[in-house]
Amino acid sequence: MKPSIRDKLDRLADRLVELDLELGGEAAARDIDRYRELSRERAEIEPVTALYRELRRHEADCSAALDLIADPEMRELAETELASGQARCAELEDELQRALLPRDPNDERNIFLEIRAGTGGEEAALFAADLLRMYVRYAERQRWRVEIISASESGLGGYREVIVRIAGAGAWSRLKFESGGHRVQRVPVTETQGRIHTSACTVAVMPEAGELETLEINPADLRIDTFRASGAGGQHINKTDSAVRITHLPTGLVVECQAERSQHSNKARALAVLAARLHDARMRERQRLEAATRRDLIGSGDRSERIRTYNFPQGRLTDHRINLTLYRLDAVLDGDIGDIIAALALEYQTGQLAALAEET
Repeated sequence: MKPSIRDKLDRLADRLVELDLELGGEAAARDIDRYRELSRERAEIEPVTALYRELRRHEADCSAALDLIADPEMRELAETELASGQARCAELEDELQRALLPRDPNDERNIFLEIRAGTGGEEAALFAADLLRMYVRYAERQRWRVEIISASESGLGGYREVIVRIAGAGAWSRLKFESGGHRVQRVPVTETQGRIHTSACTVAVMPEAGELETLEINPADLRIDTFRASGAGGQHINKTDSAVRITHLPTGLVVECQAERSQHSNKARALAVLAARLHDARMRERQRLEAATRRDLIGSGDRSERIRTYNFPQGRLTDHRINLTLYRLDAVLDGDIGDIIAALALEYQTGQLAALAEET
């Protein structure tokens, strides 16, 4: 382990002692906000310092075993203990390096998932429906809650655009690498000659903004229009102006919502999506600036970037960012995408570890 990493661990161990002293004092008990802040910091660093304590204990055991090797009667036992101790030290050093990686503050947030049909007309809209089903099935496997915020359906049952909210622990951490261009190669249902066509959809995954971030939007920057919702919904939906369109004037972002019968509910949902888009734009700009010096191995997250191809004739899925190819397309489209998500997360973490090594 590099000395700079060990120095960082020593500082964390010292900080844990300071936190315990402060949390045990009267001042922290009188200030509940301060107490919560200190408790949150302690909860973050305590698992790391526990690993570090275990590492130092095993290092001490290894040192003692080395001293015993000189004794002929104890050599065999000492060599066995030294080998197992060194192996455990290597495991702990790896765990500690991963524990020191910067955490994504959005990892536990809910998300908004947007799917837009691109090139390919009706076939692209049908592919958008396939992608939506894939993500919904995956969310169901995680026991997450899925709500359709808005949907623009095509003539054959696809979607020109659909926005869903996915609520559940770790939704962002699992799906944040799905943003980008998704391409499909197959024979469209509208094709009479049996020719394979290529169509595309764009997926955008955005963390749901918190309440404070939502409140940051200046009402003067918004134009809010109401109109009658279209589509299924009975007599009510055709007789009231329940649908809401919100335009963010400084950026030109437009959000529509007509999923609910209540204009108030549609407005609240549209504002939540708008806040997520603005938060996402700020986050991506920050990532773009960081990428000017170092690009993550799994790509930039740019929505124009082609990240994945779904080839139906060969039953093949290829993720171009990590050169991953799977020949079980049916299972993937039924929501079995855990292996893909795990591979992307591992590649991202590998890039972070490389960056940590360079910095230290």
